[in-house]
Amino acid sequence: MKQLIANFSKHLTEAISIGESAILHQPPYSIKNILISGLGGSGIGGTIVSQIVSGEARVPITVSKDYFIPAFVDGNTVVIICSYSGNTEETLSAMKFAMEKKAKIVCISSGGEVVEIAKKNGLDFILIPPGFPPRSAFAFPFVQLFYVLGFFKIISSNVIKDIKSAIDLIETEEGKILEEAKNIAGKLLNKIPVIYSDASIEGVSVRFRQQINENSKMLCWHHAIPEMNHNELVGWVEKNENLAVVILRNGSDYSRSQKRMEINKEIISKKTSTVVEIHSKGNSKIENALYLIHLCDWVSQFLADLKNIDSTEVKVIDFLKGELAKI
Repeated sequence: MKQLIANFSKHLTEAISIGESAILHQPPYSIKNILISGLGGSGIGGTIVSQIVSGEARVPITVSKDYFIPAFVDGNTVVIICSYSGNTEETLSAMKFAMEKKAKIVCISSGGEVVEIAKKNGLDFILIPPGFPPRSAFAFPFVQLFYVLGFFKIISSNVIKDIKSAIDLIETEEGKILEEAKNIAGKLLNKIPVIYSDASIEGVSVRFRQQINENSKMLCWHHAIPEMNHNELVGWVEKNENLAVVILRNGSDYSRSQKRMEINKEIISKKTSTVVEIHSKGNSKIENALYLIHLCDWVSQFLADLKNIDSTEVKVIDFLKGELAKI
């Protein structure tokens, strides 16, 4: 896992090459909406991308993490199927329903049933490299989503320039990223992390939570500002040193949300002594997001090292899949 995280910028570079070579086809009807279907490490890219492009996307983008698809899906919908293995049962189910609705389907996968079905039915698909734990292959579907949205003219093509800038930023800052990640991991050890961020980057918080769950084998939760100010903040009543708060921050976060973060920090610091802020770097939403994702991935790995556990192991998920296969 360490080497996979270290190769993040290389994965992004390779993903750009894959996207440049992708062959897609326009649907016969106008596009009225987008549905991105995927779960876990395969699906989180859809959540983050949909938030990054929300200010410019010319049609609604919905992200689904279920066996089913929304009723609005029809021939005017582009359904993007994201399954790294190509065998995710929930995503395969959603794909079947999308085909029944005559939606325009684009698959992003390394193989499996998804690609077999796509080939058999003449559906568009983009092949990404196999052999990774899905969560460590994040860069590949993440970048392809931008290419797909760009091809259908849902967004501009300038995003690839921002991804290339993010690659340069990560490679330049890698030493500082490692140092900060180790420091943060030490503060989170033997505690329950609580992750907060502005609502506009909640997907990045979700990614961090998932990495702590899978790599660090720890429970964790997250919430977004301003919504948490209308409910969860009231729960900070008792002092609890078992909790460690991490606040993800961008300089571009909405000004009133930034003020809320400062007030929240003042309130929460009276209930736990561990309050950590992680500030992104970069000049675009994509740079900010990829910087935070990479740094937080390292935090999850260093936590695993401190706990002396295997960050790649996910036996409980394998057991769950095995039990489901018996049905």
